[in-house]
Amino acid sequence: MDFFDFKFAANNQLYFGAGKFKLLPKLMNSFGKNLLLIAGGESFKKTSQYQWLLNALKNRSTRLYCSFIESEPSPGRVDEIVRLYQEKNIHVVISIGGGSVLDTGKAVSAMLTQKATVSAYLEGVGTQTYNGKKIPFIAVPTTAGTGSEATQNAVLGQVSEKGFKKSLRHEKLVPDIAVVDPELTLSCPNEITAACGMDALTQLIESYVSTNASPMTDSLALGGLRIMGDSILTSAITDPADMDARTRMCYGSYISGLTLANAGLGVVHGFAAVIGGYFPIPHGIICGTLLAQVTRKNIETLIRLDPEGVSLLKYANVGKLLGKIKKNNPIETAGALSELLMEWTEILKIPRLGQFGITRDDINKIISGTGQKNNPVRLIKEDLKDILESRI
Repeated sequence: MDFFDFKFAANNQLYFGAGKFKLLPKLMNSFGKNLLLIAGGESFKKTSQYQWLLNALKNRSTRLYCSFIESEPSPGRVDEIVRLYQEKNIHVVISIGGGSVLDTGKAVSAMLTQKATVSAYLEGVGTQTYNGKKIPFIAVPTTAGTGSEATQNAVLGQVSEKGFKKSLRHEKLVPDIAVVDPELTLSCPNEITAACGMDALTQLIESYVSTNASPMTDSLALGGLRIMGDSILTSAITDPADMDARTRMCYGSYISGLTLANAGLGVVHGFAAVIGGYFPIPHGIICGTLLAQVTRKNIETLIRLDPEGVSLLKYANVGKLLGKIKKNNPIETAGALSELLMEWTEILKIPRLGQFGITRDDINKIISGTGQKNNPVRLIKEDLKDILESRI
């Protein structure tokens, strides 16, 4: 592909910064009177923001319907919500929560306009083509990680022996409005902050070294990495109340959503799509626990096969940004990056795969379904096996 031949999808509107949540009632009402709010479990109900939102809507001529999500979204849960509200003439869907909540809302906004179940439109599952029609959708993340507030797909899963994690995808699914308020992430527990942050970091790195990268995604990914820096350590470990660090995390997460949507991802997310279907492991933990090892294996393979290529130079650029690594050449700088990521994985106490029941007996099954579509280098089966074994 010509590096200067690309298209780019993004939100129509982004409101970013502390306190932007207060804009939500006005934004919601601009679409109509019937509002469907999708939020995360009982956690959001207990926040001051939830009560504030209810009070702010009281004096407006609106009807607010609410659905709450307890776990990662399944096709069945999306269909259930759609059945409840398809005849309610919903004017706008609003999701407030983590990536699972945002993906649920994204899928519901789409399926409210369709007659078939969502499974019929999932990549690799259904046979029908989604036409892009949807109810307007507002995304309000409460974690800094998935970047779902900027992406054009909703990931749905079904955990079982024959489980899957597949996407409902269309460029029209990019949320119409994203409201990114770092204050909403302050109550996020440290372990979730760490896992989500590692997911965002993975998305920035993988989209930057992607074979489908463009000048625009490169610029955004590098900027996101520069601003995000090591703020994950501050937010999850040293000072969770640091608003500057939380803001930097939210920015990195949002940019990672833009870049993944337009450049694609690599082997870490290839693994995550398979593992998440077979085992009940949070997506951020899968990415966080595998990032350093995949990065190391990619760099080792690039040094062997293409030591003067652009991909190795890109890994060196990431090393300079994240660790201020000042080695004498790209090979040394890229190698230092993988060591830095391993150090962060340990500091953040990202769990290993074995803690969720994965054993060496599961490796071949996982590898057989793992994609490498946009990975900067093709890894062989033994490489993939080494990566998984190192984190079991």
